[in-house]
Amino acid sequence: MAVSQDLWAPLVHAPEQAALVPRFEKQGYDEQSVAARRKWIEQKTRGNLAHVGSYSISTEAMRGNIENPVGTVQVPLGIAGPLLIHGTHAHGVFYVPMATTEGALVRSYERGMTTLTRAGGATVRVIRDENRVSPVFLFSDVATAFEFGSRLQESFNSIREEAEATTRHGKLLRLEWQPVGREVIVHFSYFTADAHGMNMIVKATERACQWILCHSDAVDFYLFSGSCSEKHSSGSLLAGGKGKKVVAGALLPSSLVSTYLHSSPADLVEMWRHTVLGHLQAAALGYNGQYANGLAALFIACGQDVANIVNSAVGITNFELTTNGEVYVSVTLPSLTVATVGGGTGLGTARECLEMMGAAGEGGALKLAEIAAATLLAGEISMGAAIASGEFVTAHEHYGRNRPEL
Repeated sequence: MAVSQDLWAPLVHAPEQAALVPRFEKQGYDEQSVAARRKWIEQKTRGNLAHVGSYSISTEAMRGNIENPVGTVQVPLGIAGPLLIHGTHAHGVFYVPMATTEGALVRSYERGMTTLTRAGGATVRVIRDENRVSPVFLFSDVATAFEFGSRLQESFNSIREEAEATTRHGKLLRLEWQPVGREVIVHFSYFTADAHGMNMIVKATERACQWILCHSDAVDFYLFSGSCSEKHSSGSLLAGGKGKKVVAGALLPSSLVSTYLHSSPADLVEMWRHTVLGHLQAAALGYNGQYANGLAALFIACGQDVANIVNSAVGITNFELTTNGEVYVSVTLPSLTVATVGGGTGLGTARECLEMMGAAGEGGALKLAEIAAATLLAGEISMGAAIASGEFVTAHEHYGRNRPEL
């Protein structure tokens, strides 16, 4: 098996600890190369990768998803449900795959799902569906920067033509500009169909920016200003525009709250009120109990870009006491990033998990978004009840510690 000479040539006289991970010819995605690389790292680290080397995914299928492959990491997969959803795209009862090593997590979400289903289900709607890139343009002074921004819309058709020339699926929806001194941040907002599409729209935006640079007084530009909030949290996410804005809600009768959640509507709302104060004191972005828990488990199971949990977990949970003593619980997810094509969504177990929910491939992203929102609603209900009833620690002791026999 030959090793790529252009890669290793600079290391002929390098110290042993500086050795690069071997890539082999054609980047080494065949089974033989992956096994050799795994053996190499075992020898370097004196580790044992027996479990890492046991997998069913084709190593050639990993090309484009990972570099220097040595195998796979296995995460336990649990199923939570039944979850009854009344959405525009997701209808009926679903069973949700959740990949995690945190004991009690699946059981917690399942309790919330059962409560929602017994109460008649969760109503879910997708309000907005887009993604954005936010480059920054540099100018000689504030007047020139302002003139650029105020006339930007006049060139929209030409800019859109340049951007969309790079992609069959991405559609430029609009441009929004924000001056910062003598610089101008421009939000390029796209429709990306069933893909996350960040690489796609970055490529489109770069071409558009080059056109703008040639047809304006801009001195230069940087493709990323940081204002788009890709894979980091910010207050701007609450307004939406970074992913899918989704809302989910359900009315819970007092009898069900008592039977399944061991609490009361009034106690749930009182718990919510006091923990809102804590969020305010912490200057938190939005309010929620455990969005990241559900998102991480669902994202890992379904081959999502896990780093997008950071922006997807910014949102607002609300508990409202009705006039007849019931409680209405809702979640608002302004920047949920999910996809059913591209990335890791078609790879091995991820595809199977998406198929389990009928959300694999083209036409599945909005359905997955509604399922995700209903899942997070279930998690908020269950965690809120555990805090209100004082059962939080007991539940974790029972389900999540010391390998309990259930």
